[in-house]
Amino acid sequence: MKDRSFFIRTFGCQMNERDSETLAGMLSDLGYRETTDRNKADVIIMNTCSVRENADRRFFGNLGQLKRIKEERPDVIIAVCGCMMQQQHIIDTLKSKYTWVDLVFGTHNIHEFPKLLGNVLDERKKVVDVWDQADEIVEGLPAQRKHPYKAFVNIMYGCDNFCSYCIVPYTRGRERSRDPEAILEEVKALVADGVLEITLLGQNVNSYRGQIRNQDKEEAGGGTVMDSSGEYVSFAGLIHMLNEVEGLKRIRFTTSHPKDLSDELIDAFASCEKLCPHIHLPVQSGSTRILEKMNRKYTKEEYLELVEKLRRKTPDIAITTDIIVGFPGETEEDFEETLDIVRKVGFDSAFTFLYSIRKGTPAENFPDQVAEEVKHERFNRLVEEVNRISAEKNRALVGQVVEVLSEGKSKTNKALYTGRTGGHKLVNFKADEDVTGRMVKVLITESSTFSLTGRAV
Repeated sequence: MKDRSFFIRTFGCQMNERDSETLAGMLSDLGYRETTDRNKADVIIMNTCSVRENADRRFFGNLGQLKRIKEERPDVIIAVCGCMMQQQHIIDTLKSKYTWVDLVFGTHNIHEFPKLLGNVLDERKKVVDVWDQADEIVEGLPAQRKHPYKAFVNIMYGCDNFCSYCIVPYTRGRERSRDPEAILEEVKALVADGVLEITLLGQNVNSYRGQIRNQDKEEAGGGTVMDSSGEYVSFAGLIHMLNEVEGLKRIRFTTSHPKDLSDELIDAFASCEKLCPHIHLPVQSGSTRILEKMNRKYTKEEYLELVEKLRRKTPDIAITTDIIVGFPGETEEDFEETLDIVRKVGFDSAFTFLYSIRKGTPAENFPDQVAEEVKHERFNRLVEEVNRISAEKNRALVGQVVEVLSEGKSKTNKALYTGRTGGHKLVNFKADEDVTGRMVKVLITESSTFSLTGRAV
C-alpha cells in the first residue's frame, strides 16, 4: 500500500492545537504519517481560528497558495476546519472563491473526520459538513501529541460569556463540561505514557462544572470541592483530584475568566503543590467603562482585588494577561486606565491586540470606532510598558535557582537546553548531561525581556 502522509497547519489558540493533535491521531490510526513538507502531503488540513482578523488573513493567504498544489496534484485532499467554519459567510466564500477545497467541517463534529475523509476519497466529491451545535462530548478520541513530556487536556468546551467583541460562543457553542472521571482517567494514561505536565483547557475553565456519575465524592478525592447537591465537581475540585495523580509533576490551566475566579481556586494555588504558580487572567482593558461595553462583568477595582487575593495566598505567583487596544469608544483617558492597571499589577507578560471587528458580534455595530493610527500609537505605548515590566520581573530572577521542565535542546542554540519554570518563564540553560524530559534545578545567570539564561546545578 502507498505510503500516505498528512500536513496540518494550525491557527489560533491552544484549543485549536489540541484539536489538531486529535486530527493527527485519527489520521495516524488510518495509516497516515505526519510530514513537514506540505507540498508532498496526501492530506492537507488548515485548522482555523476566528478570534483575530490577522488569523483570518493568514488563513486565506495560505489557502490561496494551495491552489497550485491542487493543480499539480489533483489527488491531494485539501480540508479546512475549526472556528472560522462555524460562520456561514466564510463557508459561502470558500464555495465561491476557493473551489480547490475538498472538505469543510467545523468544531462540533471533529470526531466525524475519518468518515468525512472517507466520503471524499470514495466518492471523489466535495463535502461540507458543519454542525450548528454539539449536544454531547465524544470521549476516547485518539491524539498524536507534539510534546512527549507535556500534554493538553480539554476539560470543557464552549463559552457562555458573550463578550461583545468575541465570536467564540458562536463558533464553539455553549459551555459543556467533561465528566471528572473521564478527565482523571485521561491524565493517568498520559502520565503512564511519560507526561510530567498537563495544561487543562477551556474557554473559561473557572466555570467548569463536572458531574460525577460513577463515583461518590469520597472516591473522587478527599480535597474535592463539591456544590451543595454533592453531584458536581468545581474547577478547584478538579485541581484537587488531579493533584493526587501519582507521577504527575505539574498542572497548568488556561483560560481563566476574572468574573468566575473563586476563592477555592485561589486557595488551591497554596494547597496543591503540583499547581504551577502562574495564572493567565485576561483583563482586556483597565477602564471600567470599557469593560462594561465589552460585557466582561467585572470592574477595574474588582480585578485588582483578585490580584491582591492571589498574591496574598501565593506571593510569587506569575500573572499574565490579554489586553485589547482601541475598543470602540476608547478614549485617551480609558487607555490611561489600562496603562495604570498594567503598572499596578506588574504583569509578567501580556498578549496585546489591536481591536478588530468580528462579523456577527455586538461590537461590530458599535459607534465611535477608534481610528487605526490612534490604535497603533496606543498599542506601541502599551507594548513598551509591558516589555519594561517583563524585563524587570526577569531581571529579579538573576542569581536565583529555579526548577525547569527540560523539553530538550533549544531550537536556536543546540548547545543549550530549553524549558519553562513553574511561573511559565522560558529558560535556556547549559547542562553537562542530557536532561531532556527531566525536572532540572537551574541557576539563572542572565535575563532579557522574554527569556532567562542559566546553567544546571
